[in-house]
Amino acid sequence: MSAPDALFDLAVNRAATLLRGARPTDEDAALREWHARTRFARRVPLHEVVARLTSRPPGDWHWSGGPNGAWRPGKARFP
Repeated sequence: MSAPDALFDLAVNRAATLLRGARPTDEDAALREWHARTRFARRVPLHEVVARLTSRPPGDWHWSGGPNGAWRPGKARFP
C-alpha cells in the first residue's frame, strides 16, 4: 500500500472512531473541527472522508485500500 493510501485509510478510520466514541450531536461540525485541527487529516479532502463514512456498515468495520478501498470487517490497526 502506498503512503497516500495509508494516510487516506488513517483519516477515514480516525474520523469513524471520533464519531463512534464521542457521539457528537452535530456530526458535521465535529468532523469539520477534527479535520481542521488534525495535521495529517488536512491532507485528505474532508468531503472524501465523509463520503466513505456515509457507507460504513454498522458494527466493527475499518476502511482499507485508499480512496478506492472498501470497508472490511474488524477494527483498524493504527500505526
